[in-house]
Amino acid sequence: MIRLIDFLAAFFGLLLLWPVLLIVTLIGLFDTGSPIFIQERVGRNQKPFRLIKFRTMAVDTQSVASHLAASSSVTKLGSFLRKTKLDELPQLINVVKGEMSLVGPRPNLFNQESLIRERDKLGVYDVLPGITGLAQVQNIDMSTPELLAATDAKMIKTLTLKHYIRYIVLTATGSGAGDAIEK
Repeated sequence: MIRLIDFLAAFFGLLLLWPVLLIVTLIGLFDTGSPIFIQERVGRNQKPFRLIKFRTMAVDTQSVASHLAASSSVTKLGSFLRKTKLDELPQLINVVKGEMSLVGPRPNLFNQESLIRERDKLGVYDVLPGITGLAQVQNIDMSTPELLAATDAKMIKTLTLKHYIRYIVLTATGSGAGDAIEK
């Protein structure tokens, strides 16, 4: 049931939001010259997949978790995209492809070994990663691996259709600050 909702919401979201996607892409060309950011992430069953986002940092920024990146790496457009969460829109393509869900644990990088260990212990990789979830609306980011893994596991065990919709609405209306950036 959730997969069908994911697919339909992402598909129609892409259809309805294509003008926004196009405008952000065009502005991004002037901002960084490379508006789309694709990065290998840990997916369901710890299989790699290529996450698609709008670029919010300079092209030469080192590939690390956001909380380890310097705030000076974030572009002016990137700051706006992060605040409005528009940088996440291209992930609707990942949802349509079945690599992600709208709601689930945020996919991490393969070099985040302590988070991988914590999530693996709690079975977090048994589900599709998501664009948003309980940790995101509670402002828990990847800088606290044990807390994040525990929150993800709690979300997975208690996820109902009501919670699923609630996390999406809370994210869309501004709950959660997104990934922290080092000052």
